[in-house]
Formats: sequence, C-alpha cells, structure tokens
Amino acid sequence: MTDTAPQRRARARTKRPPTILDVAAHAGVSRGTVSRVLQGGHNVSPGAREAVDAAIRKLGYVVNRAARSLVTQRAGSVAFLLSETQDRFFSDPNFTTLLRACTTALADHDLPLILITAGTEAERRRITPYLSAHHVDGVLLFSSHRGNPMIGHLRQAGLPFVCCGKPLGQRGTLSYVAADDREGAKNMVRHLLESGRERIATIAGPQDTPGGLERLHGYRELLTEHGIAHDERLVAVGDYSRASGEACMRELLGRVPDLDAVFVASDLMADGALAAIQRAGRRVPDDIAVGGFDDSPVAAAAHPPLTTIRQPWDRISAMMVRQLLAQIDGEGPATVILPTELVVRESA
Repeated sequence: MTDTAPQRRARARTKRPPTILDVAAHAGVSRGTVSRVLQGGHNVSPGAREAVDAAIRKLGYVVNRAARSLVTQRAGSVAFLLSETQDRFFSDPNFTTLLRACTTALADHDLPLILITAGTEAERRRITPYLSAHHVDGVLLFSSHRGNPMIGHLRQAGLPFVCCGKPLGQRGTLSYVAADDREGAKNMVRHLLESGRERIATIAGPQDTPGGLERLHGYRELLTEHGIAHDERLVAVGDYSRASGEACMRELLGRVPDLDAVFVASDLMADGALAAIQRAGRRVPDDIAVGGFDDSPVAAAAHPPLTTIRQPWDRISAMMVRQLLAQIDGEGPATVILPTELVVRESA
C-alpha cells in the first residue's frame, strides 16, 4: 500500500530529533568528545572535530540549550548592554557596527547576543533584577560615562563584564578594550599641521567619556609638542551627535573666523561641522580642512568624504568577547589598548 501524504506528515511529526548520542555514533567518537566540540573544541583532535561537525550537519542536530544550562549552570547567552538612550543606538552608526561585530565573534562560540538598553533610570530599574538573576553569563558594556551606575550593579551581581573604552571614576581593576584615542588624535592633528594648517580648532566629545577626554588631550599634546600655545577659543565640546557638531562649528566660526582646520572627535559630529561650514559659505578643504574620528559609514558618505581616524571595530569586538569568555571561565580582568589608523580622504 502506498503512503498517503497525511501519513507521511504524521510520521515526520513523530520522528524524534537527533541526540548527542546519535551524533557520537555517526562520527565514531565518544559522547564526551561531541560535548567538548560543542563547548569550543578544547582537547579535541582536528580529525575528531571535523567528524563531529560533519555528523551535526548530516543529522541536523540542534543543541538543547535548556538541557545544557541545567548541566553547566550557565545561561548560554551574553548581553550587549548599551548605557545610552535608545535613540542614540539608532542614530550613532558606531553602536550598530559594534553590535554586528560582537554577534559575529560570539557566533564562533555558538552564543546568542541579547541587546539591552539602560540609558534611563527606569530602564536600569527594569534590567538590574534580570542581570542579577544571571539570565546571561556576562555583559559587554558600551558607552561608559564617568560614574556609570551599571558598573556598580554588575559588580554587585558578580556578573562578568567587559567595558568598551576605559571606565572613568571607578576604583579597582576593571576589564576593558579601547582604541588608542590619544595617539589617534595626535596623528590627526599632526596630519593637519603637516598639510600647512595653522589655526586648528577641535570639537571634543563629552568630557565624562574616555574618548572625549583622551582625544582632547591628544589634540592639546600635539600642539604643545609643536610649540603652539593653547587657545581655548578654538575648543568646543559636543555630545557626539550630528546636531552638536553643527552647533559647535557655528560657535567656533563665530569666535575664530580665521581658523583653517578642525579636528572633530567623531565622524557624526564632523558631518554636522561640514554642514555648518558650507552654510557659512566656506569651502572644504580649500578654506577649512576637517578631520573626523571613527571611520564609521558616515565618513565615506560625507560630502566631501572625511579624512578620519579608523577605530579597529572588529578587533575591539573580538577582544571584548575573548576577555568576557575568559572571565566566564574564571580568569581575572584584563585591559587591551589597540592602535588606530589615519585614513586620508578629500576633507583634509
């Protein structure tokens, strides 16, 4: 008798999914070897790992995360915690770049990434119990303003975490990964001086953030090294938004109309500065050279395209993930500072 379509569908529904034992039998290895492959492949020969991976693909095996959590006492996930308001996540391309890179880095370890925002007190009250209950194994913390309350909450919960950027105003050793903001700023200002610019202004980032402080320090240090006295009229402070870059540039043009270059502490603010310069009837780079920081998608899309300092986003994300996983496995905190790179385009 020929099977009917309903019979075939019923049989497919009752067919059990493959188990770790099925994978082991198909690969010709022990259950323990399969388990070690699923947990990262430590102490597994390349041949055995290849056989297990092939068996998983062949059988369509899917990890039972609930069962794994019962055995390992781990949640099997990591949080991307943004201590900024939600509108900043959507307006600042750096955050989406970091989210994508962290997701990719964690995929190699079969760990999902959960996005959490905690930019307001109400959001912090809602997510603190969730984190304290260890519904995630660790936290990648972004946008560490001075005195960030989330650091205290994470410490109290005993939850492993790694900061993006050097945390300000914190006692004790914390794990963080940062770009060399100060040296990057010095490289940009050096480039502007070597291209013949003499009156170089800066639009700094918020002074309660590591990038805001370090990039301003780098600007001042490089001028000092070249024997150029500080002129505080050439300094304005924004908040990393495009609107603040435009407002700061208008302010600088009003105070020092003969400035011939500006180093801006983020590409998004630099894009705003370009708009202000053009509205003032000045040309970039003929009248005023503009340098940014980040090499975000904004830089290449700007008019003219921005000369900028490239942050190694993929390496920052990969190192943050590596440090966090090490902490989850019981290692102590560590710090990493990565070099930046000058990218020359038409704006300077």
